[in-house]
Amino acid sequence: MKAKNKKKSAAAERWSAPGVKRSPSRFRNPIGKYKIRRGPECIACGKCAELCPEGVHVKAGAKMEKPRDFYCLGFCCRNNPFYCIDKCPVQALRLVENPLCETLGDYRWPSDLLISTWYMAETGEVPRSDIEYCIGRSNGGFDKMRFNFPEKMPEPVIPDDEISTTIELNRRNDGRPRITIQLPVYGGGMSFGSVSLSTMLSRARAAKLWGTFGCTGEGGYPEQLAPYDDHMITQVATGLFGVREDTIQRVRIVEFKYAQGAKPGLGGHLLGDKVTASVAKMREAVVGNALFSPFPFHSVYSVEDHKKHVDWIKEINPKALVAVKVSTPTDVDMVAVGSYYAGANIIHLDGSYGGTGAAPDIAKKNIAMPIEYAIPKVHQFLQDEGIRDQITLIASGGIRTAHDIAKAIALGADGVVVGTADMVALECVRCHNCESGRGCARGIASTDPRLSEMITIEWGAQRVINLYAAWRKQLVQILKSFGMRSIKELVGRTDCLYHLDYQREKDEGRRAVGGGN
Repeated sequence: MKAKNKKKSAAAERWSAPGVKRSPSRFRNPIGKYKIRRGPECIACGKCAELCPEGVHVKAGAKMEKPRDFYCLGFCCRNNPFYCIDKCPVQALRLVENPLCETLGDYRWPSDLLISTWYMAETGEVPRSDIEYCIGRSNGGFDKMRFNFPEKMPEPVIPDDEISTTIELNRRNDGRPRITIQLPVYGGGMSFGSVSLSTMLSRARAAKLWGTFGCTGEGGYPEQLAPYDDHMITQVATGLFGVREDTIQRVRIVEFKYAQGAKPGLGGHLLGDKVTASVAKMREAVVGNALFSPFPFHSVYSVEDHKKHVDWIKEINPKALVAVKVSTPTDVDMVAVGSYYAGANIIHLDGSYGGTGAAPDIAKKNIAMPIEYAIPKVHQFLQDEGIRDQITLIASGGIRTAHDIAKAIALGADGVVVGTADMVALECVRCHNCESGRGCARGIASTDPRLSEMITIEWGAQRVINLYAAWRKQLVQILKSFGMRSIKELVGRTDCLYHLDYQREKDEGRRAVGGGN
């Protein structure tokens, strides 16, 4: 036992958090929440550049450069002694909200959430301005939940370096590797063809440096991912695109994708516009022809059939863990238990809030159970069955922020899978043109070679690294607020949450009992 513990400690010492480095926007005019207008009255005295600690104002020789207003703290800066608007000796500066924000984003990813994610991806820090970085404006899901933080920080205050965010992915004691990841987060499947190769490699590199995993998606395993084999999950989906024994043997986790939360019952769909020569070669298909992954696996109609799938992977790769990705039907708790008895190590629940801009709204909004209902249902059922501590429960489908991660864990998940948030870190603007080969003007979800070259792997990886670093800081602060030393202590702690609707009902009930006071 002592030798085993020493081995674990040595492994922990070998890993260290990747360094945060500033990774500015690729574009000449980054988008911020505020605009600073500099009028002709400006005398280029440089007072604003001397005062501003955020680097908004820069003096170049005898001239002032265009304000870098995407760094501006906004109107909340009024009470600071360095508020440039009031300190300008000739009143040449004016602060306004950026009118572009009115057209940017959507209800799940409003402009504030996009801009704050870009800021974290650039700096690795939590925004200090009044930009919202915790919730969106969907009026549902995690946006209706809040943490029930204690009024005072529990004593004694736990130092940050004593708080653990690691989770184990294999809890079965089945003789397979005990894989630990340093964050309760790994990357969701985004296949070659749905996103560019540079996007895949950026995410893979960030996953390796953070000591976690990325996923190939269902489009095969590009050879360029070979340096990241130990940190990749390869996916086996119904279309079996690019599935070969050698790719199953090179990874530590294999994931069966039975359904996707954003389009349950529909299978996968890659339009012909994105099936380029390289994509067609990888998927063993024809250039320009649309590709479909059927629903369901026509070889699986029972738990026994499912077990044959799991046994197949375990036979081909004796060291691999098996993950099972399912959507959230009403009987998802029974599906999860069936996967456990089939021999899976990880149950991955995929809710309806996720998916790219290519997922049809009719499916995203009307079929699957919301993930915030599915997580506690499965968690409780696994507990009742006495097997909760033998399976790792992972949730995905619209995880956008560190607070979303913590809420999913408090509901009963061990960790989460993210996808869209990584794309936003790479400066996705949520234009919803992901299904087209040249639809993504920012080269993220594009198969066009020239557009894909807009992203360098070093830049993309650093952006994702920085975002995860900012998330970890927030997770540590959430755990400290509850007096917890490990993210594992937060699992299933629904008492740490409250729902705005139910809280409103309680408050109205109290007022009614109290005679309307």
